[in-house]
Amino acid sequence: MEATHDGPGGGAARWVELAEVDNIRDLGGLPVLGGGRTRHGVVFRASTLQDATAGDVELLLGRYRLRTVVDLRGPDEAAREGHGLLADTAVRRVSLPVRRVQALVTDAVPAVRGEGGEAGEAGDAGEAADDTAGFYEGLLDGSGASLVDAARIVADTEQHAVVFHCAVGKDRTGVLAALLLDAVGVPADAIAADYALTAQRVVRIRERLARLPSYRDLPAVEHHYMASKPQVMHHFLDTLRTRHGGAGRWLRERGLTGAELGRLKDVLVAGPES
Repeated sequence: MEATHDGPGGGAARWVELAEVDNIRDLGGLPVLGGGRTRHGVVFRASTLQDATAGDVELLLGRYRLRTVVDLRGPDEAAREGHGLLADTAVRRVSLPVRRVQALVTDAVPAVRGEGGEAGEAGDAGEAADDTAGFYEGLLDGSGASLVDAARIVADTEQHAVVFHCAVGKDRTGVLAALLLDAVGVPADAIAADYALTAQRVVRIRERLARLPSYRDLPAVEHHYMASKPQVMHHFLDTLRTRHGGAGRWLRERGLTGAELGRLKDVLVAGPES
């Protein structure tokens, strides 16, 4: 595999190497403010799982003890693309679509703005970051119930290990990952570094998705919607904190109880000695 930097969101051990799933990694091993790190083997973020081979499925169920898949795709998208071999297992599949208030097809494949421009012509880097972060804010605003339910699943040890995924494993998946990690005290630099790791796999992710009906209009790799630059996640987290007081408060205001938030922290955070 590609070398993974050992920054705050890095660590080669976090990648799960599967034959036909391109972007899956453990959210364990990230630093937590006040000490400790996130636990390994509890929750994983991923790109679409529908191409997983029999060997991939065996590895997920065996070594990684997968019990629950949280599908962040839209219902129509999931119906078209399916669940592959995982549909024939005892793994629990939960549909929790992450989309904007007025859901659009482009919530699965973000639209390329402008007319007649080549992919990548999206203004300066600051504008691109603002545009993508704004898209994420729209997903946050339209998906309160789904995101709270996903946090409840992660907080429930009976459902571990949990994998949540969308298509690329960057946007809808990135919003949920950011919420979970911010809620338990992972610093912004580490969340942004984790988000940025998708860039290591983006070429092969796009090559795979472009063969599937739902993603034929996926932007070129060079376009900013296919990038996973850390400043985009920093912008999103800044907005989450200034508008909502952070992920913990956002989740509480949408129905997660204090006890559930406490369990989420207990489940995801290991002490310094662990």
